[in-house]
Amino acid sequence: MTNLQLIKNKYQSHTYHLVDQSPWPILISWTLFFMAIGAVLSIHGYNNGGLLLSLGFFLTSTVMYFWLSDVHIEGSYLGHHTKEVKNGIMIGFILFVISEVFAFISVFWAYFHSSIVPSVEIGGYWPPLGIVPLNPFSIPLLNTFLLLSSGAFITYGHHAFIAGKRVFTINSFFITVVLAVVFTLFQYIEYTDSSFSIADSVFGTTFYASTGLHGFHVIIGTIFIFIGFLRIINYNVTKHGHLGIETSILYWHFVDVVWLFLFIAVYFWGSN
Repeated sequence: MTNLQLIKNKYQSHTYHLVDQSPWPILISWTLFFMAIGAVLSIHGYNNGGLLLSLGFFLTSTVMYFWLSDVHIEGSYLGHHTKEVKNGIMIGFILFVISEVFAFISVFWAYFHSSIVPSVEIGGYWPPLGIVPLNPFSIPLLNTFLLLSSGAFITYGHHAFIAGKRVFTINSFFITVVLAVVFTLFQYIEYTDSSFSIADSVFGTTFYASTGLHGFHVIIGTIFIFIGFLRIINYNVTKHGHLGIETSILYWHFVDVVWLFLFIAVYFWGSN
């Protein structure tokens, strides 16, 4: 901690953290812009679209790494994350999860709008004639078991961490990450073996939009938990200060709940 930071902390009359100037917000805005442009060009088959998408993803990941490293230093070493700051971060994260809920609501709205009263353009049937839906009792049921099991393991790992049981904590987090990776692999196998694509009527569009959006959240949640797993191994968190662990677990339970709705509505009900 520098002398200037010591003086600032000594004479600060409030318990909130006024962040210093940072280059990361503007940089990540540009990298996300590059990634979005690359995605559009890649989807439409333009040359070097995939290269720009990969470059944007790499730059975004790099900026996120440095930005989150600064947040970690501010909270763990500089002492800026007081109780009020942590409460604010948790409230902000809960609001973020609520915004994610509404993102999934929009997708489910499109799905039920098209499936409850099928239009004449798709023959008045759901699933539309000619489309063979996936068997809900094969890979989808297995993935349900994997995801719910991962939620149980991460919850047990959290309680073990608070109780000071380091070995049980590490094992539980590791098993959670493994189950999440296996879930993603099975999702990929399901997509490659599917008899329909995202271009096959509104059925294919809503199916891949909903399950793909969830799969993207699974990948993000897996990275989230894996970072927490590494921090636990490196003794970067304590039972009194592990907000990142708590938010990752909250995010993972959100992913679990969304999958239950997906399995019931899209896989089970939608295939009948």
